[in-house]
Formats: sequence, structure tokens, C-alpha cells
Amino acid sequence: MHCPPLCSPSFSPCNPCFIFYSHSSPIKIMSPTEIANKWFSAFNIQNVNDLLSLYDDNAEHFSPRLLKNHPETNGLIKGKAAMKDWWQGAFDKMPSLRYSPIEIREEGDIVFLKYKRTVDGEPEVIVNEYLKISSGLIAYSKVT
Repeated sequence: MHCPPLCSPSFSPCNPCFIFYSHSSPIKIMSPTEIANKWFSAFNIQNVNDLLSLYDDNAEHFSPRLLKNHPETNGLIKGKAAMKDWWQGAFDKMPSLRYSPIEIREEGDIVFLKYKRTVDGEPEVIVNEYLKISSGLIAYSKVT
């Protein structure tokens, strides 16, 4: 299916075109590195809604900390509602939680992150994580 020209009064974008056009104005799709930078920013101001806006509705997140704290998940949560509960819980318990980027490395549709995790009263931890990007959103994230 091919969308009609933007100047057409009957313009109604199909799914692929909607990614690029909204209200007849072009939208720039962020690179994986740009998404990673926005991810760090949202995380560090503890804005769960901004963080979730970077994720696909059906995204999945794996973390050894999830496995430790919620063994019933097998370390994997699926969907924005589960992610919101997880991150909001972390922010509520650890208001000083911050991630300081050490390295952001993009390889195709994957961005590899290395960052320092700090929380008041806890030792600093170096974390490696990757984000798999699909259609301009995070489809999968994994802390390794």
C-alpha cells in the first residue's frame, strides 16, 4: 500500500508512513544512540513516563536484579505496565539512583551501554546493558 501525497486532502498515513509523518509534518526517527541518550536523561530525572515513551508497547526487559528481587519473573518483564511498576518501585525505594554513561556504542539496531550505577549508601556498580531498537523504539533491553 502506498500513501497518497501529503498535500492530498484525504491523506491518512499507513503504519509505515505514520512513523515518518504526524499531522502532515515530518518526524525525525532517532538513532539508537539518540534513544540511549534520552534513556539516560529520563532515567536520571526518574521520569517513568518519558522512559516508557522510548519503548514499544510489547517491549521486554531482562535484568539479573529482577531475577534476584522477583524470582517469579525469571528475570524478564514484558510490556510497559510491568516496566512502569519495576522502575517506579526502584525510583521510590532509591531516590538517589543515577546512571552515569561510560560508553555508548551503536551497532546497527542495537546500542550497547556501559554505565556506572550509583545509589547513596551503596557501592558503585559498573553495568553493561543493551537496547534492541525496532521502528524507532526499544523492543528489548537486557542487563548483562
